[in-house]
Amino acid sequence: MSRPVVNARATALRALFNRWRRRLLHAWGHRIVFGERSQGRLLAHTRIAPSTCIQGEAQLRLADHVFIGPFCFIDAAGGVTLDEGVQVTHHVSIVTHSSHRSQRLLGATYVEATPPLAGWLAGPVQVGPYCFIGPHSLLEANTRLGRGCIVRAGSVLRGTFPDFAVIAGNPARVVGDSRDGDAVWLARHPECRPHYAAWAGQDSAGAAAGPAERA
Repeated sequence: MSRPVVNARATALRALFNRWRRRLLHAWGHRIVFGERSQGRLLAHTRIAPSTCIQGEAQLRLADHVFIGPFCFIDAAGGVTLDEGVQVTHHVSIVTHSSHRSQRLLGATYVEATPPLAGWLAGPVQVGPYCFIGPHSLLEANTRLGRGCIVRAGSVLRGTFPDFAVIAGNPARVVGDSRDGDAVWLARHPECRPHYAAWAGQDSAGAAAGPAERA
C-alpha cells in the first residue's frame, strides 16, 4: 500500500529543510577559512577548523601554511609548536600534561593541592615542518617530531622522532622513511624538486631517489 500524498510532501519538505540546515551549519560552524594569528603574527595561509578545541592558546605557536582539521583537541598550556606546513587532520589530540596519576595519588585533596603535585607529568610538544598527523592520533607531553614526518592514523606518540620518520603504532615507533614515498612522486613530477628542497634541504631532495642513494 502506497503512503498518502501528504506524507510524501511532508518528507520532501523535511528533506529540503535538512539540506539547508546542514549547509548553514557547515558554512557558519564547520567551514575552514584561511587566516589566523599566532604570537602577534598574522598567518595568511594557516587554517583551523572552528570545531577544534584549543586550551592555553597563548602558548600555541603556529607558523604559516599550518592546517588543523575538525574535532581536534590541543592542550597548549605547556607549549605547543607547529612549524610551517604541518597538517593535523581530524580527531587528533595534542596534550602537554597528564594529571591522572596525581588525581589517584592525592584523591579528594587533588583540587586543593599546591604544585608541584606528586605524579604530575608535563612538557612541551614540537612538530617540525611539513609533518602530517593522521586521524585519531595522540601526541603526548614531551614529544618532538623532526621535519617531514608522517604519523599514521591511530598512533600514540611519546618521545623524540627523527626527520622524515614514518611513525605508527601504540606505543608509536619508526616504521619507515617518508622520503621513500616522496621519491616516487618527485620522479613523476621533477618540477616539484625545487619546492621540496626549499623545506627538506637540497641533500634530501637529491636523496629522494630511493634508499640506495641514501646509504
